Order: sequence, then structure tokens, then C-alpha cells
Amino acid sequence: MMPEMPPVRGRLTPGRAMADLTWLRVGGPAEWLFQPADRDDLAAFLGALPADTPVFPMGVGSNLIVRDGGIDGVVIRLGRGFNAIEIAGERVIAGAAALDAHVAKTAAAAGRDLGFLRTIPGAIGGAVRMNAGCYGSYVADHLVEIEAVTRDGRVVTIPAADLRLGYRHSELPEGWVITGAVFTAPVGDPAAIEAKMTAALARRDATQPTKERSAGSTFRNPAGHSSTGAEGEDHALKAWKVIDEAGMRGARRGGAVMSEKHPNFLVNAGGASAADLEGLGEEVRKRVFQNSGLSLHWEVRRIGKPAAG
Repeated sequence: MMPEMPPVRGRLTPGRAMADLTWLRVGGPAEWLFQPADRDDLAAFLGALPADTPVFPMGVGSNLIVRDGGIDGVVIRLGRGFNAIEIAGERVIAGAAALDAHVAKTAAAAGRDLGFLRTIPGAIGGAVRMNAGCYGSYVADHLVEIEAVTRDGRVVTIPAADLRLGYRHSELPEGWVITGAVFTAPVGDPAAIEAKMTAALARRDATQPTKERSAGSTFRNPAGHSSTGAEGEDHALKAWKVIDEAGMRGARRGGAVMSEKHPNFLVNAGGASAADLEGLGEEVRKRVFQNSGLSLHWEVRRIGKPAAG
């Protein structure tokens, strides 16, 4: 029996299918999906929600496999009330639902360089949670602080240092929802920043299956043993290389395939289930370990429960 939900001003939907909310287009329903109207709506809801009801904050589903049996509790998906972008001197203030690419472009137009965000799929909340980065720049290099709503409904400001940002990692208590972030961005010439972003996009499109249904990089690069996520850290050993060496480029299971173009991209080539995708990923991990002795760690988040039976 579904628990009774607190009153809200946003949208609260029972049994909401999740497949069309994730880039991989798989997954069973969320018991509840809550789309808050604004921060106060979110805080009031979490404050009134029974403490034993699980909460899962999600962004645009760019880095997510929802299992076929769906998700118990409440999935919280931030939308229009959380996507503002403001430039204040050297600081860029972005709502958690603002797309990474839009933040990069808005900052560039104001002569502020957060160009590394331009090629990262997804929204700011997820970028902070994963300490996203590419080509040597990470969120950790620019983040000042975040705003979040705690599981019991308090609005808090958290300095970047308290998140202990590491390689594809941050520490945020279970059920807390990031609502916004403040970055410091170096000054630059708008045209030069734009040109750099355009070159990065071309490089990405030449090497990654950006036209296919994927969730970005599937596994973290297996090198790098320090705890920062900053430039200079050794991630020279690439996940795609050890996957390729294990013979798993182009490997298939049902509708799931490891991309021929970039073997660290797990793709829904058509009709894949979440079980196909996760199962193929686990097979890749097994083969890589057998071949090289390296344990790959998932970068794509997997949540929910398998299909019954």
C-alpha cells in the first residue's frame, strides 16, 4: 500500500514510468515522482515526508539505469523552478536543473570560462554529485558552495570543501537534494571561450557515440589513486582501453551493446531492458578483471529493483 503523501504545489504522480525520463530509455515505474514547484515546495515536502520513505533525487537521467522493477519511495526531479543561471562578477550561480551546456554557454557569453561543462551531458546537480569533468578540468576546480535541502526539509549552504570531492565522487547525505551551486569562473574573451568549446565538442563527437542512446562513460578510468578530482591526477589508464583489450568492444546482450566507436559507452541499440544493460556491464567488468586483474567501477548509477520473477 502506497504511503500517504504530503500536500504539494508542484506535481506528484503515483506509479510514474521512468523509461522516458532517462537517456537510456529503460526502467520500471517510480512509486511516486515529485516535481517541486520551487525550493520552498521541496523543503516543505521533505520536512513532512515520513523519515522511512526512500528519496532519490534525479536530474535529466543522463547517467542512470533504472532497473526494470522500478523504484520504491519518491523520485524527486527538479525542473523549471531550479534552472536559473546568474553571472555575478567572477561567480556563476546555477540552479541544479540548469543543463551543464547552458551554464557553459551563458558564462562564455559573459566572458567567464566554465567551458569544460560544455561537453558534459546532464544538469548541474548531477555534475556536482559526480564531480564531473573532462579534458583535465573538474567541478572541484571551480565549485565554491552548493545549496541543498536536507532529508528533513532544512535549506543549507555547504562549502565545496565539505563535499570532499574526489574522482567521480562527492559526499552528500542520503536523500539530500542539491538545489543550486556557485562556481568561480576565470575571465576570458567570449569568442576565444566559444572557439575552445566548439573544438571540444568536435573532439567529443569524433570519438564518442553522441548520436546513440547511451548514458555517457559507463565505467570510471581505473587509474588515479589520490582523492582530488583535479588536473594533474594520474588517470592515464583508460577504461575504454582495458575494455578493448578484453575483447569487449561491440559486445552485445539483447538490445544492449558496448559501442564500436568507444567501448566504454554502453548503448541501447533498440529494445534493451535495464537487465540487458546492467548484465552486459557486469560481463565487461568480469572479462576485464580476468584479462588484466583490474576492477572497473561503474560511473553510471544503477537504482531500483530488478523485475519480479
